[in-house]
Amino acid sequence: MTSRLRSPWILLLPSIALMTALFGWPLVQGVLTAFRDGQGFTLTNWQRLFDDPYFFASLRNTLLLIVIVVPIQLVLAIAMALLMQAQPKFAGGHFYLWCLPLAISELAAGLVWLSIFGNRGYLNSLLVWLGLSHDGVQWLNYQNTGTMLLAVVIAEIWRATALVFVIVIAGVQMIPRDYDEAAQVFGATFWQRLRHVTLPMLGPSLRVALILRTILALQAFAVAQALTGRDFPLLVGETYQWYSNLQNPAVASAVSLVVLAISLATAVFYLRMVRQPEGAR
Repeated sequence: MTSRLRSPWILLLPSIALMTALFGWPLVQGVLTAFRDGQGFTLTNWQRLFDDPYFFASLRNTLLLIVIVVPIQLVLAIAMALLMQAQPKFAGGHFYLWCLPLAISELAAGLVWLSIFGNRGYLNSLLVWLGLSHDGVQWLNYQNTGTMLLAVVIAEIWRATALVFVIVIAGVQMIPRDYDEAAQVFGATFWQRLRHVTLPMLGPSLRVALILRTILALQAFAVAQALTGRDFPLLVGETYQWYSNLQNPAVASAVSLVVLAISLATAVFYLRMVRQPEGAR
């Protein structure tokens, strides 16, 4: 009996060792770096971080990006998955078209949207051609925080909705059609079936999609960097600034710990909010 109980742990040892080497040790080093200097334990690094005006701006922008982008992407992904479930014509073409942004890197996506929102980009050229603007709109001007946020939000929605879509459509295809058909027999409308049948059964997939997409939104950097530079700072961008440009790994580690704390807090929130229904276990 003892050997049977130990065998699963023996099989897990290589994975545990690999995870410890790749994540555990760097995490310990990051914590030590954030709370130490040449003389030992200190909070100076955190004080310097909190005194930096870019930190709270980057925290605000990152949280705004999550609050706006993630719900929109989730709604779009569910709508796209339900449309695919209805099996329209050229369904395969729709699937590959919607998943195309997954093949494009973040920086390339940012450069694509820079060509659209730039001062002489396609959008301003269209506005001038239609007579809606004389010189175009300064979408990415540092004084226009709202339009910069709009540009980054649109670029992120276009780039990363496909990831949520792939997760959600996998969950939709695992829902037995018997449940939906039974609800139709009892006269349930589309919205009733969506609320009481589809969404509860999609709980595990939605949980995975929300956690993964929120963590990736916290790590957003290249798209905003390509579009706005440091005029629209984000947390991961500040980590890069402190580590590479300002040559201060200690403060960079402090910023990364803030990102880690927000990631863990949102993951716990999603795990508690989106629960698998008892009947589906």
